[in-house]
Amino acid sequence: MKVNVGCNALTMAEVASICGGILTFVGGENKRDVPFSSVCTDSRETADGALFVALGGERVDGHDYINAALSAGGGCVLCERIPEEICDRNYVAVVVEDSLKAVGELAKAYDRRINHRKVAITGSVGKTTTKEFVAAVLGESYRVHKTEGNYNSNIGMPLSMLSMSRDTEVSVLEMGMSALGEIEYLSRIAEPDLAIVTNIGSSHMGHLGSRENIGRAKLEIVKGLKKGGTLLLNGDDDILRAYKNDTVRKIYVGIDSPCDFRAINIREGFTSTTFDILTCQRVIENVTIPTVGKHNIYAALFAYAVGVRMNLSDAAILRGLKSFRPVGMRQNVYELGKITVIEDCYNASPESMRAAIGVLNTIKKNKGRGRMVALLGDMYELGAESESFHEKVGMEFTAMGGEALYTFGKTADHIAGGALLGGLSNESIFRNANVADPALSGEMLLHSLKEGDTLLVKASRGAAAERVIAYLKNNVSRLSQ
Repeated sequence: MKVNVGCNALTMAEVASICGGILTFVGGENKRDVPFSSVCTDSRETADGALFVALGGERVDGHDYINAALSAGGGCVLCERIPEEICDRNYVAVVVEDSLKAVGELAKAYDRRINHRKVAITGSVGKTTTKEFVAAVLGESYRVHKTEGNYNSNIGMPLSMLSMSRDTEVSVLEMGMSALGEIEYLSRIAEPDLAIVTNIGSSHMGHLGSRENIGRAKLEIVKGLKKGGTLLLNGDDDILRAYKNDTVRKIYVGIDSPCDFRAINIREGFTSTTFDILTCQRVIENVTIPTVGKHNIYAALFAYAVGVRMNLSDAAILRGLKSFRPVGMRQNVYELGKITVIEDCYNASPESMRAAIGVLNTIKKNKGRGRMVALLGDMYELGAESESFHEKVGMEFTAMGGEALYTFGKTADHIAGGALLGGLSNESIFRNANVADPALSGEMLLHSLKEGDTLLVKASRGAAAERVIAYLKNNVSRLSQ
């Protein structure tokens, strides 16, 4: 990971002061004021003007790459120890007890130099989509900084904060986690004015054991919430609805139950959704978002609520919602040859699988022709219930009208088993247990897809199901012949 420091260069003396580290320099002159304009954790990205952060780890220890970072042109290092092999190199270092925590302290100090408000977002599903909706809405009236790509981890989010420009008025920060304590750590660094928890699902069940524990982990976001801050929750989520905390103001958004902001009169089209929002005894009519799926309505509701809290007009909020665009490999819908593809390969959980199948069903119905087809792959980090979760996805695919199923990965074979239990014929199920062979799945699809079909491709990030789509694109002339 690498970011450019957003406003002015920092000096190594400032880093030592902020992080409580020991400043060490080799090469003759005093280097207290040596500046750096970027921060990176990968020695291959180090260059002049970069601060290389050596992070410890179970599999890879960044301290083993300090020499490589210096050889690549970097002269500044933040680390926990100085390896013997660099004793004769020309460098300046700040030595701390914990490099990761030092980056967090550096990000917090940097953040406090910029006069802006902050929105923090976490949840099991929909974090990135909600972030993009919120940023689109706030971008109508403010200069917005947002976390990009996968910069939502305990190192990624602080790095994202360091890249903020001086004129930032609002930052929208996504927070991911895999264990208890991680969201609290990020929240205390960010000190948000508003915090959002999108939902509590099954992701990380393998680490945390239950939805209740996942809920506790996600709700740690209140630990850094500023005094007088606001917590926005999904009011249709049973765990979030039951959350008790009288020290923060809570706002609920939802569809299926009474909430502060509730979507009603939902009308789904081929690639857009229109609905009304009921709030404070008034109705905002004909809210349109350029995407489909119930999960996207929740994201839009959060963005609308944030816009209201930030004093935006209805007109500005609605413009922002309409300007939303999906990022990465999340629910990109496009035509490929004579079929429609829903590319949703960034990640997968039981909840997001269900949502994606719902989108597939909606798009197929609105097209009015073709079959409902899906390539569904392995879902990871689900623990002891993994087989059951996969099986239920297969049953839900059949129940929602799925007509042809392709599984991708060893555990995904249980999706096929669930589809069989749900009533899908064995002739309509195609299995590939080897994620290292995407071409096999590609060939299966090429030989059986028909003109007008709608194909959903979804799996966890580790399965890299986008490789199957790439194979189809490289052989598009053979599609639907």
